[in-house]
Parts: sequence; structure tokens; C-alpha cells
Amino acid sequence: MRPHLLVTQLRFTRSELVRALEGVSEEDGVKRILPMNCISWVVGHVANQEQYLWVILGQQKIAVPGLNDLVGYGMPASTPPLAEMWAAWRKITAEADIFLDTLTPESMQGTFLREGKPLWETIGTNLLRNIDHTWYHIGEASAIRQMLGHTDLPQFVGDMSAALYHPET
Repeated sequence: MRPHLLVTQLRFTRSELVRALEGVSEEDGVKRILPMNCISWVVGHVANQEQYLWVILGQQKIAVPGLNDLVGYGMPASTPPLAEMWAAWRKITAEADIFLDTLTPESMQGTFLREGKPLWETIGTNLLRNIDHTWYHIGEASAIRQMLGHTDLPQFVGDMSAALYHPET
């Protein structure tokens, strides 16, 4: 069974994050241009959202303890090492894929439970939110790279041949 179309789109979005940040050095990864966060924070932050949705809510486990305290929404600014945030991102996305590979059009209509109560957005809406949130931060990271003086940056959206549209099954 092939993954749900939105799961395929999330995976494409992840590949665009990697493409947008290819070649960023550890030194540039932790530079903060106020009021924005640094690139390493961006990587950890999008990983943190995936951990919350697909690992914590979806599987009731934690892949990278303490990440939310470091890069979570509303937390104080931080400049974590870029290599550590990429390692966290890789670990979390691999764990998230275990849950994401189970999604069907029917399960997308369900909701997660938090403290025994259903969340107000469906799993499908959370998946859309995750995709859009990552694209937002791809744009932010691209702007940071431009402000750092990086040149020859990726333009527009990359090769979508692995993420072609197909009807839901």
C-alpha cells in the first residue's frame, strides 16, 4: 500500500528542508539575526512538531527527550548545535514515519487524544498544519541564509517527481 498523498507531501517537504539547508556550516547554523531564530533552531523546531504529533500523540513515546524545552513554541530563544538538531530531526522523522505509514483516508478523520480528551483538529488537519509549518520555516531559513550572505541558494520548489498527485485510495 502506498502512503497517503499527504504523507508523501510531508516527505517531499522534508526533502525541501534538507535541500534548502544543504551546505550550512555549524558556525552559520547557530548565528542569530534578530529578531529571527537561527537555522539550527529551525531544524530542531520543525522536528519538535513532528515529535509531538506523530511520535508523542501518535505512538505515546518520545524519541528525543528535552527537545521541546530547547526549541518548542514559546520557549526562550536558543542556539543549539546544528549537527545535534539534524541528528534529532533524523531520529524523529524516522520514528514519525512508523505512524505516518499507517494513515488511511479514514484514519485522517480521527483525532488524537491528549489527557483523555480529543484534540479539536483531525489527524489530517494536523498533517496539513505540519506541512505548512515546515514550509513557513523553510522560507525563514532561506531568508536567514540570504542575510548571512550565502549565494547560489535553491530556487522555488524542487523536483516533485517522487511526490506526484494520485487519487486517494
